[in-house]
Amino acid sequence: MSLLRTTNLAALACLFVAGVVSAQEKKIKRSDLPPAVEKTAAEVSKGATIKGFSKETENGKTTYEVEMVVNGHTKDVEVDANGAILEVEEQVEMDSLPADVKAGLNAKAGRGRILKVESLVKNGQLVAYEAKVETAGKKSEMQVGPDGRPLDHQE
Repeated sequence: MSLLRTTNLAALACLFVAGVVSAQEKKIKRSDLPPAVEKTAAEVSKGATIKGFSKETENGKTTYEVEMVVNGHTKDVEVDANGAILEVEEQVEMDSLPADVKAGLNAKAGRGRILKVESLVKNGQLVAYEAKVETAGKKSEMQVGPDGRPLDHQE
């Protein structure tokens, strides 16, 4: 094998490994949370049933997620290593959504069946609604903006 081909294969292998390593979510125990994250987790989970914790490192930045159930619906809170809340995904009932959001989700789902809807809040501001959809036995996710319109990019 030529040196150039060997070098190219090695470079491709490094890129592949880097891509795999760049975003790995790992389940962790509460005792593994840094103190600032533990404090935030305790505050956001008052009255909730905690389902678990995870840690993810992407592009050198580590975040933590608290997965819980509050009053019968799911709520996931993503926190940075300093305990600041980055994102909240909270299950909402389809019937509670504004008409334009329902219409936007139904239009985007097409013939699919909406299984679950979550609000996405980043930096304290509602940025999108995300729906889990089943179409012909396959599950997928889709998003619309707070006004029910399609988004320019995924949140």
